[in-house]
Amino acid sequence: MIAVVNIDGRQLKVEKNQEFYIDRISGKKGDKLVLDAVSLLQNGDKITIGSPIIDGANVTVSILEHIKDKKIIVFKKKRRKGYKVKNGHRQMLTKIKIDEISVSKKKKSVKTEEVDTSTKTAKKTTAKKTTAKKTPAKKTTAKKAPVKKTPAKKTPAKKTIKK
Repeated sequence: MIAVVNIDGRQLKVEKNQEFYIDRISGKKGDKLVLDAVSLLQNGDKITIGSPIIDGANVTVSILEHIKDKKIIVFKKKRRKGYKVKNGHRQMLTKIKIDEISVSKKKKSVKTEEVDTSTKTAKKTTAKKTTAKKTPAKKTTAKKAPVKKTPAKKTPAKKTIKK
């Protein structure tokens, strides 16, 4: 049986007894988790596709260990500025093992609601009289004409006499 499971925003194609490294999840070594975000199931020739997930399908996984990934070097540089920064990063990972892929067929409970129309009464809406409120008239004030400034007269440059 093959399943496509959504783990932390990533979709993984899983089979029984398969091992994966995923981003760090909470839990201790040996804990068992049930993942219910199964998008696709393949059992032999039968394929079931969820929209977006399959109801009643789940994958049981066990945590094998928590480790750190290999170091990735982050180097930043701006040319001709003398700016160099070198950092390292190690991602925290969890190694999991797929124990079981299972499907439980749950019948969907369909809720039927009986609507009794005799108990509902139509509410009468009364038309309210709306009175138009008069806004007070604004007083208009006479605007003064802007004062025009005359440009300053240019004085001719003094002539220098050569001796």
